[in-house]
Amino acid sequence: MDASETWEHLVQDGGAIVYVIIDGMGGLPDPQKGGTELQLAHTPHLDGIAGESSCGMLEVVGPGITPGSGPGHLALFGYDPWQYTPGRGVFSALGVDFDLKQGDVAARLSFATVDREGRVVDRRAGRIDTETNRRLCEKISKAVKLEFEGSFFLETVSEHRAVIVLRGGNLGARVCDTEPPRLGVPPP
Repeated sequence: MDASETWEHLVQDGGAIVYVIIDGMGGLPDPQKGGTELQLAHTPHLDGIAGESSCGMLEVVGPGITPGSGPGHLALFGYDPWQYTPGRGVFSALGVDFDLKQGDVAARLSFATVDREGRVVDRRAGRIDTETNRRLCEKISKAVKLEFEGSFFLETVSEHRAVIVLRGGNLGARVCDTEPPRLGVPPP
């Protein structure tokens, strides 16, 4: 699917189309706080933009399907999320200007805190700062011994997030998500 031809007909008199994408803002109301994050937020600038704009809701990947960051963003820009599924690692690598090559496998990482039994107690490692992340990535990169012919790169993204890129023969894209969706359990 290529939506760019459709968009060209929407732009008039040299105007522009601007997407404001607030990724991760679609929360459920918190009864203790009295609303969703967006309902409770102070948004004078967004309110001003919305008051001068055409606004609407968009279902980008299909009814009843949760649009993760990858499929959701690709669909916004006209790609069929059923056909193009690069995964979050590719976006993370491109976001830090990593030079991906054909055949590379990229995975997004989140540093986490585990207890003595290996159970996740904080999925974001206390939201460590980016400099601490950089030091961790350097330390891990020096300590890891590869068990395959190839190389790996561990790059800081921001705060608790990093990206790992594996490069070598016989690698494949069948990478599973290992982050447990809840606290108190070990990663698979």
